[in-house]
This record gives sequence, structure tokens and C-alpha cells, in this order.
Amino acid sequence: MKQFAVIGLGRFGKSLALTLSKIGYDVLAVDTNEDKVNEIMDSVTHAVQMDAMDEQALKALGIRNFDVVIVAIGQDIQSNILVTVMLKEMGIKKVVAKAVTELHGKVLERVGADKVVYPERDMGNRVAHALVSKNILDQINISPDYSIVELIAPEEFVRKTLADSAIRMKHGVTVLAIRRGNNVIISPGAKQVVEEGDLLVVVGRNERLRDLEER
Repeated sequence: MKQFAVIGLGRFGKSLALTLSKIGYDVLAVDTNEDKVNEIMDSVTHAVQMDAMDEQALKALGIRNFDVVIVAIGQDIQSNILVTVMLKEMGIKKVVAKAVTELHGKVLERVGADKVVYPERDMGNRVAHALVSKNILDQINISPDYSIVELIAPEEFVRKTLADSAIRMKHGVTVLAIRRGNNVIISPGAKQVVEEGDLLVVVGRNERLRDLEER
């Protein structure tokens, strides 16, 4: 299972850490503010108060063992960039950095960030699901337990009808629509064949969707 570290617990960082934890992943949350750390402590795997600019302290946390580290430091752009550089120099597999402006984002890309996100455009929960899935393109939470997701059709469904793939019976989710290029097939029937490259819009319980998105 992937392990995530979130550095910076502002609105975006907190939302991201809580969403990843709720999905079921191990999350380390880091911030210099003790109150922010205390607020999230009971909802994530670990929460630590420290200065992320302290390279030795980061190493002591075992930060190099994490699959993904998200730099969610807010308005302190200098710290945001320097921590991103430091993490890449440590050999972190994937560093995702929050950008405040387009120019800030370009700088982060230049210094090695593997992915740059803009919280004003990308809600924290959508980013979280995108980070943990190779297939999910978008997700809308319709209740604490149910979501609608758009995902790339898994290979095992390609060239099969919805009936043959038994997506509802085996995976417990319902296909609401199929997006094929510029065309959208609404409420596809059981005899509808899934083609390579199709995007499936499905609804179901979050744990069922999580099983599906790992395929």
C-alpha cells in the first residue's frame, strides 16, 4: 500500500491528508503549527510538528521511505520551493507541490516537482483520488459512503459487454454512462460492448470503487 506524507496543513493540505487517510492509506502530516498538528492527529497515521526546512529532521522521520510527498506549504513560496528541491535531492520517488500562481508552478516544475497542483482549481479530495489511482480521472462525492467516478475502462472489460464483464455483480457498481470520444452513451444496456479507450462513469460505494480503480 502506498504511503503519503503531507507537508503543510493549511486548508488544502489538511483536506488532502484527511481524504487520503479516509480512503485507507498511511498518512504522515507535518506542520510547524502545533494547533494544526493537534487538530489532525487523531485522523491520520502520524502527525508531527516540525520545520520541514530541517533536512536532518525530515530524514529522521524516514521521509525517504514514502511513496509520495506532497508539499502543501501555503503562502511561503520560498519555503515551498526549497522543500521541494530538498525532497528531490533526497531521492523521493514522487513529489507533488502546491502552486499559488502559474509562475510559481513553472518554477516548481523547473526544480523537479513531479506534479504541480493548483488548489483553487483542484479540490483536495479530487487530487487525493487521482494520486492513488492509475485509472480514475475525476470523482464526485455524493455522500460520505458513495461517489461517482470517471475512469478509463480496465483492460479486463474491453471487448466485452457489460453483462459479460459482470461489473455490477462482481464489483458492486453501476455504469451510468460511457464516454467514447465526443459521444456519450447514457444508461448503457447489458449488451453494450466496452471498447478500448472508453471512459466509464460509474457510481457505487467508495470501498467498491477503490477495488475497481486498482485494477
